[in-house]
Amino acid sequence: MRLAPFIAGRYLFAKKSHNVINIISAISAIGMAVGTAALIIILSVYNGFDSLVRSMMSNVEPDLMITPAKGKVFVPGGETYDWIYDQPSVKSMCTVLQEQVFVNYDGQQGIAQAKGVDWIYEDESPLKDYVIKGSFTLHKGDIPMAAVGAGLAYSMNINPRFTSPIELFYPNRKEKVSMSNPLSSVEIVHLWPSCTFSINTEIDKELMIVPIRTMRELLEYNEEVSAVEIRVTKGTDSKEIRRLQEEIAARLGDSFKVKDRFQQNESLYKMIKYEKAAIYMILIFIIIIISFNIFGSLTMLMIDKKDDIVTLRSLGAEEGLIRRIFVLEGWMISLAGLVGGLVAGIALSLLQQHFGFIKMPGQFLVQAYPVILSWSDVLLTAAGVATIGYLTALLPVTAMRRKS
Repeated sequence: MRLAPFIAGRYLFAKKSHNVINIISAISAIGMAVGTAALIIILSVYNGFDSLVRSMMSNVEPDLMITPAKGKVFVPGGETYDWIYDQPSVKSMCTVLQEQVFVNYDGQQGIAQAKGVDWIYEDESPLKDYVIKGSFTLHKGDIPMAAVGAGLAYSMNINPRFTSPIELFYPNRKEKVSMSNPLSSVEIVHLWPSCTFSINTEIDKELMIVPIRTMRELLEYNEEVSAVEIRVTKGTDSKEIRRLQEEIAARLGDSFKVKDRFQQNESLYKMIKYEKAAIYMILIFIIIIISFNIFGSLTMLMIDKKDDIVTLRSLGAEEGLIRRIFVLEGWMISLAGLVGGLVAGIALSLLQQHFGFIKMPGQFLVQAYPVILSWSDVLLTAAGVATIGYLTALLPVTAMRRKS
């Protein structure tokens, strides 16, 4: 059993009669190393951006959210909410009333997602860390204020330093539209901008945070909410969050939905997974193309070692042994590249992850390219490249067997 690896190893490092075989083998190993390192580095960078997006989204999306199974609003109350308050892993629970509204600001019109929140959200919201202009507050005495996404603020020239009010419009739910005087069928509230914040492009271009009392006035509700948002204490594991979700859902029954962060924005997180899978497949395809060099070098090696093959057969070597020798020879070339690529990829990823020596161009929330090395990605890369190398080495040997 050790004879095949021994001879294959000798062939790998021994000088061939045709120097071009050594050159092609070296190019093959280097190509596999570069492809492997690139795969690990790119997947690690993707993990970094993925984590950054999830972190930013967590400032808008709560850990758990209760919504009605039917309809838009409901009145929260009862023993279930008292039970939620008593859970040690629950940090805060706030009520939300959200709706798409028409906005007017100093002659500029647009559409916004107005999110009315209570004082708990105002006091504990992580959005405070993403304010780029002004200060995060929803009240100035009795005057209602609004925190506006940077994209929406830019498109409508909303500036917290100006004194112009923001006007929110929504159709009156209790009256029919008057054709003679349409404005009489529309509810209007006035707020003043307190700050602008920046999370990401999609959120920034439509989100506006306002007091829930103002939203109830606009939508003509008394105690109704569209959702109850629950945030857990820092460091709470996913198992505890899942337990809370299942227990709350069981207590509330089928009339309500209890969604975790993934379910709240399922399409986004699925897209992130699909994008990563697509990146992996594209880079693996590039490595397959690179591995064709191994096919060429191994084919030339078998031609170069015809006399050795004849000698081995004369000594009683079976065809299976001869095939294993050359398969292992080709596989060793790819494994040598794999090991070199793993070392280089892991080293560069860890250096960037801890020291951030490659900086991001322009002005971003992070100064250096975010990198998170995942050992599952390393194992997946190693398995993929090793499999490609083995199959590539198998092809010319199988062709040789058919010819003989």
